[in-house]
Amino acid sequence: MTESAPVHHELPIYRRIADRLRDKILSGDLHDGDRLPGENALMAEYGVARATARQALAVLINEGLAVPRRGSGVYVRLFRPIRRHGSRRLAREQWTAGRAIWDTDAHGRAYAVDQVQIEREAASEEVARVLDTGEVWVRRRRYLVDDRPVQLAASHFPADLVEGTAVVLPDTGPGGVYARLGDLGHSPAHFTEELRARMPHPRETDLLGLPAGTPIIAIIRTAYTAEGRPVEYNEMVLDAASYVLQYDFDA
Repeated sequence: MTESAPVHHELPIYRRIADRLRDKILSGDLHDGDRLPGENALMAEYGVARATARQALAVLINEGLAVPRRGSGVYVRLFRPIRRHGSRRLAREQWTAGRAIWDTDAHGRAYAVDQVQIEREAASEEVARVLDTGEVWVRRRRYLVDDRPVQLAASHFPADLVEGTAVVLPDTGPGGVYARLGDLGHSPAHFTEELRARMPHPRETDLLGLPAGTPIIAIIRTAYTAEGRPVEYNEMVLDAASYVLQYDFDA
């Protein structure tokens, strides 16, 4: 009986370089926004070819820990995740007191809404089915936390319900759209959310500034009144690397 040849488990050199850089990022030696050593620096430090240095950086980019900037280099992308509490953020006392949902999500961090678009349009087949209407007003927004895009949202409302109201204005006032729906006598009393993970579409990648290989979390939320009327259909796209989703349940 012949002996089997020994099996070598040593990682390729590009993986070992990536591991060392990752350790520096996760240990805090390198911070969010810091420039990683470039290809030339890695070639000199480790005595490797340019292709190997490029592979090492690509590992971190594909993991979402680094992002390339054209003509500048590769930078650490280590964002402190947003804790999105599924029920607390939608609590009635939140918006009836004039607070925004994002006050709960951001936990005191700087947040902003940009690229707001408000349009009346024909409802898609799915939105028409859920809201039982052919025409909707849509509010499309992009949300930034600490100046970084983290979420896209498109809220659809039955056109006959919100026509001519603050819901279709850029600034909906204290408490946001749910407070305004309450002013109209259609306060949300129940929400459903459906979540799935997928890879982003090109437009989503651009708007969120996602590194290659970063997935998104797609959430569809429907808001219902106490009488069961659906008053909002909200499509959200979250940068998966920027969020922790928390849900509490009673046994």
